[in-house]
Amino acid sequence: MGQFNKQDTLILVALESELPRANIPQWNIQYIGVGKVNAALAVCRFSQEFKPKVILNFGTAGALREDLTGLVEATSFYQRDMDARPMGFSLGQTPFEDDNCIAFDRPGVSCGSGDSFVTSAPELMTDIVDMEAFALAKFAVQTGIDFRCFKYISDAADSEAPKSWKENVISSSELFIKDLLN
Repeated sequence: MGQFNKQDTLILVALESELPRANIPQWNIQYIGVGKVNAALAVCRFSQEFKPKVILNFGTAGALREDLTGLVEATSFYQRDMDARPMGFSLGQTPFEDDNCIAFDRPGVSCGSGDSFVTSAPELMTDIVDMEAFALAKFAVQTGIDFRCFKYISDAADSEAPKSWKENVISSSELFIKDLLN
């Protein structure tokens, strides 16, 4: 059922533990580190090096909705920790930019990216939370590269999230590989 081409797809993952290269050695997987700054720097570097037609982001995410489990596709992205409200901007809006959301025209869930591991409901509510996708989506939109983002729900973004993430990160890639790459 794989829908991506190995030759022109760049797979970006924060940590090797989320998608070990040994599991799919024929694919171009690059590890970008945790957080929006690491993601932004890495996507610039790897896109320049590999010239992909598609950037595919895979990783783990916390669910803010009880009905979300397994593998989900995120198609709208928010910067949950951007807060310039004292300057008159809305929560999540980058100052002097029109939109606070990057959205792709296909079904999927909303993702709030931020540089904190979520253990309680954030003020800016989305369906899931992660730490990198917003930066990658913004880069893709600005450069015209196709972007797809798939997240494995590893935890419920609650007080048990650190423990749940550690238990689930190792098996997070199985569905992604089976459903999207094989």
